[in-house]
Amino acid sequence: MRKTDAFFKLIGLCLLAGILVAGVLFPVAGAAGMASNTASETVDSMSVELANVPPPLVTTITDSAGSPIATLYDQYRIPTATNQINDAMRWALISVEDKRFLDHHGVDWQGTLRAALSNGAGGETQGASTLDQQYVKNYLINVIYRNDEVGQRKAQEQSLARKIKEARIAIQLETKMDKDQVLTSYLNVVEFSRKIYGIGAAAQSYFNTTPEKLTVTQAALLAGMVNNPPYYDPWNHPQRATERRNLVLDRMVENQKLAAKDAERLKAEPLGVVPDGPSKPPSNCTGAGPENGFFCQYVQDYLLTNGMTKEDLYTGGYTIRTTMDQNANHLAKVSAETQVKKNQKNVANTLSLVRPGKDRHEVVALAANRDYGTDSTKGQTTYALPSDVSNVTGAGSSYKIFTTASALEQHKVGIYSTIQTPQSYVSKVFIGGFKPGCPAVAQGTWAYCLQNYGEGNYGPQMSLQQALATSPNTGFVILEEQAGLGPILDMSRRLGMRNTMASNSANGGNVDPKNPRPEYNMPQQKFYGPGGISRNGLGAFTLGVSPTSGLELANVAATIVSGGVWCPPTPLKQITDRDGKPVSPIHEAPCEQAVPAGLANSLAVGMSKDIEAGGTAHGAVPPGWNRPTMGKTGTTDVSGSGAFVAAVPQMAGAAMVFRPDYPIGGLIDGGPGNVTAVPGTGDGNMFGGKTPARTWFGAMAPLLANQPVVPLPPSDPAYER
Repeated sequence: MRKTDAFFKLIGLCLLAGILVAGVLFPVAGAAGMASNTASETVDSMSVELANVPPPLVTTITDSAGSPIATLYDQYRIPTATNQINDAMRWALISVEDKRFLDHHGVDWQGTLRAALSNGAGGETQGASTLDQQYVKNYLINVIYRNDEVGQRKAQEQSLARKIKEARIAIQLETKMDKDQVLTSYLNVVEFSRKIYGIGAAAQSYFNTTPEKLTVTQAALLAGMVNNPPYYDPWNHPQRATERRNLVLDRMVENQKLAAKDAERLKAEPLGVVPDGPSKPPSNCTGAGPENGFFCQYVQDYLLTNGMTKEDLYTGGYTIRTTMDQNANHLAKVSAETQVKKNQKNVANTLSLVRPGKDRHEVVALAANRDYGTDSTKGQTTYALPSDVSNVTGAGSSYKIFTTASALEQHKVGIYSTIQTPQSYVSKVFIGGFKPGCPAVAQGTWAYCLQNYGEGNYGPQMSLQQALATSPNTGFVILEEQAGLGPILDMSRRLGMRNTMASNSANGGNVDPKNPRPEYNMPQQKFYGPGGISRNGLGAFTLGVSPTSGLELANVAATIVSGGVWCPPTPLKQITDRDGKPVSPIHEAPCEQAVPAGLANSLAVGMSKDIEAGGTAHGAVPPGWNRPTMGKTGTTDVSGSGAFVAAVPQMAGAAMVFRPDYPIGGLIDGGPGNVTAVPGTGDGNMFGGKTPARTWFGAMAPLLANQPVVPLPPSDPAYER
């Protein structure tokens, strides 16, 4: 640089420093005065934001007992009080960043002029920002504009306007905060790289310790990082980090906060950070682990569906106490995995448990044979298998519950009434496909032709209660004709299949993009109903061919044993804010009387024979099970999926086994731990009374072992015949 250039640059920077002083302290008249007054209003507004916009904090999710299971965050930050920051950290930061911090009032005018002179004369570049000013800048970048790149750039731009605003806010802060508060606030907001913010999180992540226990060398390393966190990252750049740490030690000596001989000794110490990167929890539900991750995922989905934003969830610092029972969730996981290996290709086995009640339906367990996680090579998934509408091939004859409930409501039949159950049947009310062996009358006509499973397994008629236990297809399609598909579909929604019926993936959705079928984009409520793709609807609905949520199916059972009261399947016990105060940041749907109590009680009695001799789930009942139980099995075409939905008064649940990756084809049940997907599209031998029922009982038997045997409520004569 030529001497004349340096001279004029020096003069310009001196003038700039003078203008900065004037601009901060003395608004001028005229247009400049108006601009300054506007700036004053901006400063006032900004200072209010600094006070009222809290920094992002970690949201903690716990089980029902209050034990943490996961953390959700955008910035990993552990709030730290002044008395939790030791002198080593305090003096390391002051020494390297603002050694006159205790003497100035927000702006270091001596440092500002010194920096201007040094930089203008071509000497070593020096900064002049105080910790107050750095706090302002970091708050703007890391809090107020954390998701706004334009705002972040403005908060860092090298301009007079920005410097004036920053300085004025810093001076104003000093009128409202003492030095300890400024220092603590700065150390709570500043970044330490890798989504680590604040000294509490930094001490934990870098050294597995707390701020009050930081050593001098540890404090020096962290203090040195705030200048440029990625550049001084000790794992990526250990040499740079060491040199910077040692510079901080030298500055502490200059500031008379460390003896020279101690500094020389400390410089020889290794960095001492935890090996292999920072020690911090995962920032999402993977932190809940393979067993609890599905429940965590449901908590997140439930909150976002019911009014909370992801931004608020991941930055609000909430403590979300859930309804998850660790013991129940563990038993459910063990049972699901006992029946189907966790890495079994294209086989998912899920179990959802819901506690019945007339004011709440608490979800206590959500489990799958697969682990929750991101490593697909280990059979892991982050797809919400138990709670989402994930079983696209359906839950089979368990949907006969809805046909039965609707027919009972309309008094078309009672639970002890006799219904017709011919071996084969042709319905001209509904549209459907044709199957080999159906009467010739169906050929070439729009009709629904079906037959019961097996030969000679059913008589021509039986009681509705017996039909619920043995599940003849023809009897329920005839009952479906009598009740009408519109009311039946409405009943399925009322009893609990709300997200399921609103989903638009009927029959697996529009699986062929080359041959679009717009009707497959209809909500299931419309797709299967009158006026959907058929004038009178699709009769196969009662046979459970539609995509299904296992959790909602479990909640149907909870509704029935709760006297017909539907409540949303909630995973929430209590939510408290960052200050520990209870809050209600979402809107949960109120409970409602879905069906009369007498109908629900009668339906439960009607479904009470499935686990007795002759019922389709009888073989899965463990020895010693003596609890009155309502239940219904279900199996889909070619045994591609199976379900068992059941309840006792204390607990309801649904188990489903299905093909999650390639849904076309059957499943083979070779006994516990030996369930496989049929290669190709062939038939299997899966039934709801096999893997699903064994999964249900495998969790329920130990879970209820110490609870009293409670009878099902008695049926109502109005719904008996």
